[in-house]
Amino acid sequence: MKQISRRGFLRTGIAGAGAIALSPVAATSPLAEQKNIIHRTLGKTGLKVPVVSFGVMRSDNSSLCRAAHDKGLRLFDTANGYLGGNSEIMLGNLFREYPRDSFILCTKVKPGTDNNGKPTAQTTPEKFLELFNVSMSRLKLDYVDILHVHDMSNPELFDHKPLINTLKQLKKDGKIKFIGFSTHRNEPLVIDAAADTDIWDVILTQYNYRLAYLPELQKAIKKAASAGIGIIAMKTMAGGGFLDRDKTKRVNTTAALKWVLSNPDISTAIPGMTNFDELELNVKVLEDIELTENEKSDLVASLNEPGLICSGCRKCLEECPERLQIPEIMRAYMYAYGYSNPAMAKNLLGELNVSKNPCGDCDVCKVKCSRNFDVRQKIADISRLSDIPFDFLA
Repeated sequence: MKQISRRGFLRTGIAGAGAIALSPVAATSPLAEQKNIIHRTLGKTGLKVPVVSFGVMRSDNSSLCRAAHDKGLRLFDTANGYLGGNSEIMLGNLFREYPRDSFILCTKVKPGTDNNGKPTAQTTPEKFLELFNVSMSRLKLDYVDILHVHDMSNPELFDHKPLINTLKQLKKDGKIKFIGFSTHRNEPLVIDAAADTDIWDVILTQYNYRLAYLPELQKAIKKAASAGIGIIAMKTMAGGGFLDRDKTKRVNTTAALKWVLSNPDISTAIPGMTNFDELELNVKVLEDIELTENEKSDLVASLNEPGLICSGCRKCLEECPERLQIPEIMRAYMYAYGYSNPAMAKNLLGELNVSKNPCGDCDVCKVKCSRNFDVRQKIADISRLSDIPFDFLA
């Protein structure tokens, strides 16, 4: 995939900011007029959503979510596996106090694919519905607004009729309003293919200023948005808000979030928040998405650092003699050190079947990371989680 230059980054990522006010997807509601909150329409769903929403992956703090709702956030994104189910349980307990039309709830269920995103014997309607029903019980809802197929990475799954028919039946039965999927890898390929189908209402995709394949991803996003698919952005902070595992070098998270929203094809972003300081910073973006010159400079300067998030160039896949899924292992590293969530990192390593010593007998690492990651050291560091019980990672 083509690497994007710093000048290209500013041109392709930020140039759209001036067009946002004129974009047909920009919209307001009585709430927006009252609080000056910027809204956009989530594709063909017709939902008017604030440009900043809440990714509830790392928080089971109901007070934080209540404060977010009080400040104008309306879309809350969770998943069946987040915090061992506690994220859904918390949201279910919280939102039973609220009118159903005062919030938008999204959750995700994994389809049971292999490491290449292809269907397996576990990709069955029965298994999918079992997980979905668990989520509904936790959320205490009659329906969810958006159900995402979790971690879509291969468009072959679009042709898996048992899964697709199950999703359509849930929508027909009124248990879900809209069908979506989330994607962390092969995003341009998957999103482009999704735009050629009539299945998907919403796509939740990784999108941030540090990705190596931004031109391809932006092209696919535009195609999907033009087809009426609502686009939600995740991993907007490019690694949890820090550039190093010791958390001494910060990302300008306000600038990173504004950069994401400078693309008018992004309806809303779901930064993860774990404290009230993060909430206050993100709430400010609800009313002002225009990047300042200083914010642009901060983002450009931060590109000199390797960072915590894999840029996704995927060259390492050809260079590694062990054929390790290095980008996904680097995602686990980011979960552990960027998100401070070693349990989620261990879960991902388990799905990838990563052993304690995945590099085997390699004396010298043949991988030359475009972000100057010390790949061997990072793999050795994160793979230690394989032997640590979950009870010690809480």
